[in-house]
Amino acid sequence: MDPIRIHRKEAVSMDELVKQYIQSMKLTVGLNTQRVFAAWDACSGAGEFTLRRFYRDGKLYITLNSSVIRNQLHFQKAELVEKMNRFLSEDSLFTQDNRTVGYIQELILK
Repeated sequence: MDPIRIHRKEAVSMDELVKQYIQSMKLTVGLNTQRVFAAWDACSGAGEFTLRRFYRDGKLYITLNSSVIRNQLHFQKAELVEKMNRFLSEDSLFTQDNRTVGYIQELILK
């Protein structure tokens, strides 16, 4: 019995296999949402002050436990959205063409 051989043109990278698996298991919405929350933590520096996170229709709702931090971040909202979207565009696990959970369009601080 001969072993099965995979020809080079049929070989797929692990990165592509992981992406195909995530899509086939319909995990992209949940994973994208988690990546958006990770972008908030990485870009805002306010992860430890964050009580709640909610993301829907391009709007990221953040509830903070400090009014001082909220006021400081309020003046940086546009820069934060740009920085988080840049973070997401560089993230290999973020599915950019997902219709349900895509890039951040608006940041709402509470």
